Amino acid sequence: MAHQVQPLPFSKDLDGISKKTVEIHHDKLYAGYVAKRNEVEAAIVQADASKANQIYSAYRGLKEGETFAANGMILHEVHFSNLGGNGDPAGTKILDTITTTWGSWDAFVVALTATGMAARGWAILAYDPSDAKLHLYAADSQNQGGVWGCTPLLALDVYEHAYFIDVGSDRPTYIKNFLKNIDWQAVDKRYQAVAASS
Repeated sequence: MAHQVQPLPFSKDLDGISKKTVEIHHDKLYAGYVAKRNEVEAAIVQADASKANQIYSAYRGLKEGETFAANGMILHEVHFSNLGGNGDPAGTKILDTITTTWGSWDAFVVALTATGMAARGWAILAYDPSDAKLHLYAADSQNQGGVWGCTPLLALDVYEHAYFIDVGSDRPTYIKNFLKNIDWQAVDKRYQAVAASS
């Protein structure tokens, strides 16, 4: 069955992130990743695997494009499912784990912001089952920087398309706006599910 565009779990009006940005980001860019994933997966079935080659082949191009499109779809779905809240993590289990891991909520915000400033594409709060801990990972593109086995819990898209309409090149302001709109109940639900299964 073909992958489907997931609807937004919130109205398109966010604090500091405009309706226009959300519409372009969700309805065009994310939807484009879903469409391309479907297209690539269909093309792989028809591709001539006998000519696969690590230097260049159509099959290699499809397999590389497959991870880019799949991870673009997945990370955008996590990104949008994070939004629509008031940015308050009070009462969540993940808040306890964050404060244990980083020492304080403020220290976590500093670390997340720094990761978002350092990355070219994504800052990802992930649960790593290899050590049963939370980590902040930076990815320059969605098929680079991921750690095998980890589950993304919070995905901060720092590509310019996520904020340029609203704040120009002022990425720090965008990150502050993102933090104001996080639905920590949704993040906590993902965290509890993955932590319980480890």
